[in-house]
Amino acid sequence: MLKKMNPIDAILQEHSLIILDGAMATELESHGCNLDDPLWSARVLLENPQLIYQVHLDYFRAGADCAITASYQATVEGFAKRGIQEKEALELIKKTVELAKSARDDFWQDELQVYRPKPLVAASVGPYGAYLADGSEYVGNYGVSDETLRDFHRQRMEALIEAGADILALETIPSIQEAKVLISLLKEFPNTYAWLSFSLKDENSISEGTLLQECAELANENEQIAAVGLNCAPLDYVTGAISNLRNHTEKPVIVYPNSGETYDPETKTWHGQESCNTLESKSKEWYEAGARLIGGCCRTSPKDIEAVAGKWR
Repeated sequence: MLKKMNPIDAILQEHSLIILDGAMATELESHGCNLDDPLWSARVLLENPQLIYQVHLDYFRAGADCAITASYQATVEGFAKRGIQEKEALELIKKTVELAKSARDDFWQDELQVYRPKPLVAASVGPYGAYLADGSEYVGNYGVSDETLRDFHRQRMEALIEAGADILALETIPSIQEAKVLISLLKEFPNTYAWLSFSLKDENSISEGTLLQECAELANENEQIAAVGLNCAPLDYVTGAISNLRNHTEKPVIVYPNSGETYDPETKTWHGQESCNTLESKSKEWYEAGARLIGGCCRTSPKDIEAVAGKWR
């Protein structure tokens, strides 16, 4: 049995909505960082970690109730390709949590507010496809064994938990295979909660084609899964996906989609204009459809989170 209280339930008992942060990489780029690198935002851990702290702080000040760490693409295997040994790699992974916790605690000490919860730190556990750095997190058919995925994720999960994350963010998961492996690994850390969020093919299914109904039912089977939903998805899919999930789970539904532009995984570039629909304009609709954790993913900013917070506070 889990001894620690579910951190998401603890907040939702007192507040109607948990506001998540937005994109980390977008903000780092706006500060002049070059993320054209297989390590992506994890590269900044090596070069300018204080900037990661600052981005977290900016999101807290904008109204975020939860920071997602810069560990999405921080893996032992990825750092090894840069000549970084395992011990140092694990310390860097832990540092992502420490930076977010430091920003949270500094913010909370300076601006304690009775009308909002003390923010959570969610440790990002990105998919195997993120490490491949070829857009596989939007396809999901890796062609590797469960054991390969288990070995890949275990060390990072353990490091993030040891660093003191409040919850794990199992995010941008494109396949039911990887979701099942991650849930099985949670059993090795019985006092840990996680949310499970998928990348989508459309409003009915995740990237590799599994129906959202099956994903919701998978989440139902494990008490360590504190919320289930989607991220890094187009805005147009979100409301329908929430409805699909709500029909098959009582778990809180989490959504943090992209800005509305389209990502090309081959060129690693974004195209098109941001949608006329925004996080701010859609957040009420998503809440009414059943979402209880709402934020932004790629190409969103503190201004977007501030706008969402402004509708709720």
